Amino acid sequence: MIKNFDELLLAVKNNKTMKLAVAAAQDKEVLEAVNSAAKMKLVEPVLVGDEAAIRNIMDDINMADKYRIIHEPDVIQSAKIAVSLVREGKADFLMKGILQTADIMRAVLDKEAGLRTDSLISHVMVYQVPSYHKLLFLTDGGINVAPDLEQKVKILENAISVCKAMGLSKIYASVLAGAETVNVKIPATVDADALSNMHDKWSKLDTVVEGPVALDLAISKEACEHKKYKGEGGGNADILLVPYYEVGNALGKSLTYFADSKSAGIIMGAKAPIVLVSRADTSETKLLSIAMGSIIAKNIK
Repeated sequence: MIKNFDELLLAVKNNKTMKLAVAAAQDKEVLEAVNSAAKMKLVEPVLVGDEAAIRNIMDDINMADKYRIIHEPDVIQSAKIAVSLVREGKADFLMKGILQTADIMRAVLDKEAGLRTDSLISHVMVYQVPSYHKLLFLTDGGINVAPDLEQKVKILENAISVCKAMGLSKIYASVLAGAETVNVKIPATVDADALSNMHDKWSKLDTVVEGPVALDLAISKEACEHKKYKGEGGGNADILLVPYYEVGNALGKSLTYFADSKSAGIIMGAKAPIVLVSRADTSETKLLSIAMGSIIAKNIK
């Protein structure tokens, strides 16, 4: 079980070097992260984008001029090329560079040329919170705006896949809501209750799903004792499943900016993992995301 990002980096160092296709690679933080990952032999990158801009940045950061560059200055086309590399088996996973999320997802979801599967595409952010005893997997604050119950099932399945790739054997998932009482006027509590009662489904995935659960009971043993909450995963959540996009987005940014948490982000549900973090994220966040994508790509193969 990988408990922090230092352990993640150690784990992937022992993996086979994976091939990474980067769409619109002409971004300093992206190339710094890719360079660090390449030096650690985590990845062999293929850089798709504006070649002159890429080479200028490579010179600035003293990045070795030994990686394949595919010149395509148009970011939409660069996304299509990077996706095709993965689809054709010439790369093991994909990374978003300096382009809009919608642009790369349009290429990923293309019915004929993309990376679609029968699963739902969803985003998983992993946080190393200084005050928490293990990694937290937050989903979905990046793709699905207002998922229904069926979509939440698939979002949770994707997050469980990430947990398993990170070596977790027993997984605790908390389906977040404002309180623990089911209220038909609050759809999030109704969905949470339905998810938590799918016992047979989750037991096959070695996962305990509890909900509706307020955030404090998901992550704090003290809160559980004070409120006399007896759920098996109380205060020990691995996965936090949020009801809506805004909740996950705000909670994730709060962990980063208020709690000084390190993070990594990945998209699941496609034929290969997709490294996707904010354009404002640091090169460290992007490196950790590459490492996570690498370990997931290996697990898929």
